[in-house]
Amino acid sequence: MALTPSQVRYLRGMAHPLKPVLQLGGRGVTPALLRELDTALDHHELVKVRLAGVDRSARAEQLDALLAGSGADLVQRIGHIASVFRRNAEAPKLALPR
Repeated sequence: MALTPSQVRYLRGMAHPLKPVLQLGGRGVTPALLRELDTALDHHELVKVRLAGVDRSARAEQLDALLAGSGADLVQRIGHIASVFRRNAEAPKLALPR
C-alpha cells in the first residue's frame, strides 16, 4: 500500500513522540529481527527502529532490507532513526486520512 503525502504527514506527527522499539545490532538484519519487527508492526502498526552503521549508505541498506523483509512503508528517516508503518489487515488500529 503506497501512502499518500497527507498520510505520511499524519504518521510523522504520530511517530514523533514514540521511542524506538527495535535496535539493529552488529549482525544487521537477521530473521529474528524481522520476526520481532513483524510482531511489533502487527501490534502497533507504526514503530520506530534505531539503525546501526557508521555511514549513511550502510544505514540505507539496512533500512531497505527491513522494508523488503517486513512489507512496511517508510514514513520518515532522520539519522539513525526510521519510522515505518504497516497496516494490520485483521484489526486496523490507526485511522489514516485520505
